[in-house]
Amino acid sequence: MGLTLIEKILKKKSINKRLDNFIYAKIDFCFGNDITAPLAAKIFEKAKFNSVYNPRKVGFFCDHFVPARDQKAANNVKKLKEFAKKFKIKNFYDTNTCGIEHVFLPEKGLVKTGDLVIGADSHTCTYGALGAASFGIGSTDLAAAIKEGTCWFRKPETIKFVYSGKIPQWFTGKDLILYTIGKIGVSGALYKVMEFGGPVIRALGMEDRFTICNMAIEAGAQTGIIEPDKKTVKFIKKVNPRIKKVPLIKSDKDANYYKVMKFDISLLKPQIACPHLPSNVVDVDKLKKVSLDQVVIGSCTNGRLKDLGQAAEALKGKTIKKGLRAIVIPGSHKVYGQAFKKGYLDIFHKAGFMVSPPTCGPCLGGHTGILDKGEVALATTNRNFIGRMGHPESFVYLSNPAVAAASSITGKITHPAEIVKKVPMDERRRMKGRRRLSS
Repeated sequence: MGLTLIEKILKKKSINKRLDNFIYAKIDFCFGNDITAPLAAKIFEKAKFNSVYNPRKVGFFCDHFVPARDQKAANNVKKLKEFAKKFKIKNFYDTNTCGIEHVFLPEKGLVKTGDLVIGADSHTCTYGALGAASFGIGSTDLAAAIKEGTCWFRKPETIKFVYSGKIPQWFTGKDLILYTIGKIGVSGALYKVMEFGGPVIRALGMEDRFTICNMAIEAGAQTGIIEPDKKTVKFIKKVNPRIKKVPLIKSDKDANYYKVMKFDISLLKPQIACPHLPSNVVDVDKLKKVSLDQVVIGSCTNGRLKDLGQAAEALKGKTIKKGLRAIVIPGSHKVYGQAFKKGYLDIFHKAGFMVSPPTCGPCLGGHTGILDKGEVALATTNRNFIGRMGHPESFVYLSNPAVAAASSITGKITHPAEIVKKVPMDERRRMKGRRRLSS
């Protein structure tokens, strides 16, 4: 019997090179953020550990409550800075150099295909887009990993998702994962691995793949993963030129899957997750009467350059609805600079958006856009649980960046096609590519 992609990585990293039900494995990188890592550091010190397994394979990324929202947040960053200095940890990044961890780590070249990565944050599953095995863990496990460089894993079963069909206009990786979660539910992949494949996945760029894997956790999955291809290789070599060869690891044809699910997306429209679950998904056209108080574009799900570009394309030359709050949060300092050079930030500014420094901010109800009782937000974030963005009686809808931008103009949830009377740039490129193939 063959092995799935995730099984191959776990077996290779296993201490005994076997794929047992419980696997004790060497990790390639471990990390935490300004919420989870201070607790890990406290546990580390309480255990009286006096060394880390490899200072270059540990990272601290300050992104959740930064720029510091209060004294406690500032103290957490200070503690991590002191811990990193004491143990000579190379990958410590404060707000002025970092950004949202799951955007920053890939662009910094800290994760590559075939790696086994653990992070004290549930959205660590993002790096499956690179063909890495990446799992979210708790702060106690992180403390142990910082010391030992190992972690226990239970061998997971894999559900394979295969997508085919023509990609509809204004339909993105965010819509694909929302549609999938809507079909299987928030526990539909509980303790499973979601392996995404098929012609649609191969057609999507890395930004969309990061978004898809990022939200695997919202279906209860341990992680998401995509087989690496030429696009993966190009991305990894660009962010880390020292890497000469990227292994194109693939699941075996006779691999044993828990289930295989197939979807044709040709007739789908942009998807919206309604309060209060990421699985409460409907077509955008069914929510035209929903009025908004706030729009947020950003997060580790949709804060990359392509995301901001899609939103800017829908916003160009227009202004937001009077009385609406609109916030855009580039995912990293690199993305901020790129968006500035391309003129995206100017488009947002002229439209009436507030441009925030890179931060998780309102996504987890941290700061920079908290909702009050009864307020309604449309966000490109990943979760819309009760109280997720502030008051427990507020309401959060989830969408792709173009839908969020279009909705900021009308003040109601709106399909971008109603605002932009032209084929979006991504679709024009796909059409051009199809013409080349047919000629």
